[in-house]
Amino acid sequence: MARINLTKKDIINSIYMQIGFSKRITETLLEDIFEIILKNIILKKKVKIAKFGTFSLRKKNERIGRNPKTKEKKIISERNVILFKPSKEFKKYINNNE
Repeated sequence: MARINLTKKDIINSIYMQIGFSKRITETLLEDIFEIILKNIILKKKVKIAKFGTFSLRKKNERIGRNPKTKEKKIISERNVILFKPSKEFKKYINNNE
């Protein structure tokens, strides 16, 4: 299966075609939605979107990693990662619509 990237432009065009808002309004709307999700992930460490899934922020500790080609060891710094867990409805939809 080929990898297909879904861009903001694709989403904007899809919303524009379905709803009929101008592309500028649609782009602003999409940016606002992303901003709301991101701000809430940062503030609350978890965002649940009903019937879609849950985004959560998790801290990864510093650890030693290794370059598989050179076998060189390096320290991988401490950082936050975002996890996504799909809802039951999301999983059911995916499995029924393959």
